[in-house]
Amino acid sequence: MEDTPALLENNCVFQQDDAPAHGVMQTQQWLGEHGPSFIDNDSWPPNSPDLNPLDYCTWGAMLEEFNKFNSKSQNTSELKIVLQMIWDKLPDETIRKATIGFRK
Repeated sequence: MEDTPALLENNCVFQQDDAPAHGVMQTQQWLGEHGPSFIDNDSWPPNSPDLNPLDYCTWGAMLEEFNKFNSKSQNTSELKIVLQMIWDKLPDETIRKATIGFRK
């Protein structure tokens, strides 16, 4: 708890991970009082590691495209190049669907 105020001052966001200690009323109250944009545990999406739609759909679409490549990346630099190429060609509609689906 002693580190939390310094983190919050630096625009860090405390993300709950459904750990039992995060749902305790005392923790919820403290975060509500000290967190600038706190989402209480009743409003947090269930079984969600974060609020990033890319994790739910877009990475799957990218993996599907990556699996079509005949030659696989041999190192991190090559992997980054291939993933950037896939990202650049990814239709906007894929990301739009991921975002709309996430809102539900």
